[in-house]
Amino acid sequence: MKKIALLLNVLLVATICVAQKQTYKFDFSSDKKVKEGYLKVTPQTLFNNEQGYGYDLQPAWDGKSNKPFFFSVNVPDGNYKVTVVIGSKNEPSSTTVRGESRRLFIENLSTKKGELKTETFTINKRNIKISGKERVRIKSREKNKLNWDDKLTLEFNGESPRLNSLIIEPVENVPTVYLCGNSTVVDYDNEPWGAWGQMIPRFFTDKVCIANHAESGLSANTFISGNRLKKIMSQIKKGDYLLVEFGHNDQKQKQPGTGAYFSFVYNLKIFIDEARAKGANPVLVTPTCRRRFDKEGKSVNTHGEYPDAIRWVAQKENVPLIELNGMTTMLCDALGVDGSMKLYVHYPAGTFPGQTREFKDNSHFSTYGAYETAKCVVEGMKKAKLDIVNYLRADYKGFNPAQPDKFETFKWNLCPFTEIEKPDGN
Repeated sequence: MKKIALLLNVLLVATICVAQKQTYKFDFSSDKKVKEGYLKVTPQTLFNNEQGYGYDLQPAWDGKSNKPFFFSVNVPDGNYKVTVVIGSKNEPSSTTVRGESRRLFIENLSTKKGELKTETFTINKRNIKISGKERVRIKSREKNKLNWDDKLTLEFNGESPRLNSLIIEPVENVPTVYLCGNSTVVDYDNEPWGAWGQMIPRFFTDKVCIANHAESGLSANTFISGNRLKKIMSQIKKGDYLLVEFGHNDQKQKQPGTGAYFSFVYNLKIFIDEARAKGANPVLVTPTCRRRFDKEGKSVNTHGEYPDAIRWVAQKENVPLIELNGMTTMLCDALGVDGSMKLYVHYPAGTFPGQTREFKDNSHFSTYGAYETAKCVVEGMKKAKLDIVNYLRADYKGFNPAQPDKFETFKWNLCPFTEIEKPDGN
C-alpha cells in the first residue's frame, strides 16, 4: 500500500508539473471582440502571483504610449517558443523585443499603418532551484535579476512599440546552447552594460535556444563551486551545447596550485567531461580582449598564458574552439585607439541618471561592443562548423571583425533601468 501511495504521489506531482507547463495566449489589440482562446489584456491587467501574468516593473501599456513596457508570466523552468504579432491597425510602429535580463530577440521591427508582422523566438527561463534543497549560490547583486525568478518577463521597447498578440508555449525539441562565463558573457539587466551572451539570441531563429548562465566576476572554479554547472547539468540534454569562456578572472588567482596550466585546465576538463556525460557538445571560447594598446597603437594581450591554455585543452580533448580573443583584438585594432572606446563602457559623467563620475572601463562592453562581439562568436561557430549555424536568421549576412559595423548605424533602445555600479571582475 505504501508503494502504491508513493506512486500515486509521484504521478500527482508529475501531472501538476505538466499542467503548469501550459500554453498562454494574450490579446493586446484594441478590438472589442477577444480572439478565440486568448486572454484579453487591458491596462488594468497588472501582474500578481495569484493571477500569474500581467504588466510588470513599469506602468501598464495603454495601447498608445511610446514608452517601453514589460509583461510577465509565471512559468516553470524550461524553453518556451514565443510568438508575437507586432504592429497596429491605426498607426506605424517600430518595436524591439527583449526577454528576461535584456536578452535581445527582435530588433527595430518596423510596420506600416494597418500592417501586422508575426515573429517567433525561443527563450529559456530558469530559477535558482536545482533539486531537493540544492540551489544555485547567486550573489547578492543577482537576487533581483530577472534571469533568476519564477517569471518569464518580456520587454517591448522601440520608438513606437506596438503589440497585437502574444503566445507563449513550452518546447522540448530544440537544441539549447548553455553559456558559461563571466562579465563579458553575462546578461545585464541595466544600462549601459552589455555582453555578447545577451545579444547572440537575436541572430538565431526559434529552432535554437540560448540559455545564458554567465555572471560577473566568476572564474571557471567559482562557476562550478557555486552550483551553476550543476544547474545546467540538471537541464541539459543530448545534442545541446555548452559554451565555456573564462580567463579574465582566473588569471588573477595567485594561490598555490593555480595557473593557466594547473587549476585552470583542470577545471576546463570538468566542463568538458560533464557535458559529454550528458551527450552534449562542449565548446571552448578564448577570452575577449581588454582594450589596451602599445606605443604603435596595436592591441596588447593582457591574458598571459590563458588563451594558449584554452587552445591546448581544445586540441588535446578534440573540442571545437571559438577564437574570440583573436577576433575581438582584430575589432579593437580596426577601430583604433580612440574608436575602440565605443566598444567598451566609456561615457562622460551625467550620461545616465545618477552617474556622477565618468565611465572609463576597458574590460566591459557597451551594448554596441557586445553586439559586435556576439557577431564574432557567430563567426566562430561557423568556422567550428557547429550544426546550430544552420538556424541563423535570414537577415544575418556574416561579419568581418576587421570591418566592424559603424557605431553611428547601431540603434539601441535604452531600457528604463540603469546601474552605476561597475560589474564584478575586470
